[in-house]
Amino acid sequence: MENLRKLIEIVWNDRNLLKDSKYQDAIRQVIDLLDQGKIRVAEPSTDGWLVNEWVKKAVVMYFPIQKMETIEVGPFEFHDKIPLKKEYQKQGVRVVPHAIARHGSFLESGVIMMPSYVNIGAYVGSGTMVDTWATVGSCAQIGSHVHLSGGVGIGGVLEPLQATPTIIEDNCFIGSRCIIVEGAVIEKEAVLGANVVITKSTRIIDVTGKEPITYKGRVPARSVVIPGTYTKQFPAGEYQVSCALIIGKRKESTDKKVSLNEALRDHSVAV
Repeated sequence: MENLRKLIEIVWNDRNLLKDSKYQDAIRQVIDLLDQGKIRVAEPSTDGWLVNEWVKKAVVMYFPIQKMETIEVGPFEFHDKIPLKKEYQKQGVRVVPHAIARHGSFLESGVIMMPSYVNIGAYVGSGTMVDTWATVGSCAQIGSHVHLSGGVGIGGVLEPLQATPTIIEDNCFIGSRCIIVEGAVIEKEAVLGANVVITKSTRIIDVTGKEPITYKGRVPARSVVIPGTYTKQFPAGEYQVSCALIIGKRKESTDKKVSLNEALRDHSVAV
């Protein structure tokens, strides 16, 4: 692995070497390892999430060394540089027709993909449901037993290289049409109601106490979140700006499904 990393760093600093088969092989080997889940773009550590920048570099350089090809899948035809994932049965993944995952993404055994999309570099943990028309962007990290509801958009990130990918930790429920982008982190067991938008600059306001507490870039663990607005002064006057409101906490429970249902019922959250 260390030898691979060195080769990637060398060719990253001298793109003329992309013509050399040795470096092309190294890049493709990294993508294959991503596809098999043996390496990740980002991984949990004692200090939060660690970004493996050299892996992201390999993903970025994979595009220029690949040729456009026609991909035929039954009656369907695509024209792209990156092949599609294969052998879902062997991997223990359920894939409903019209679901697509690109080579270089990893789907752990037990993942269910309804008609949806998972991009290169992404990681999706066991037991996760990627529901209809949900998208998992490049390098996004999705934990185990997560539910991405219909139409959810999880943003991708390749550059800047040091940027943390968008991360959804274990046992989260992401409601319909939520958008989570720009490397935002949704910590474990959080529940997001329908239409919540989280970016790096979105105000995430905990309104459960006597005084509001504002977060940015992350939703704390077990939070129950709905869309909201706050008043902001502009030169032309006062206007309402979107935010996210933490209205409660999901109960700690070993039975995550029961805990989720209670959180939705107790706080009347639309999903």
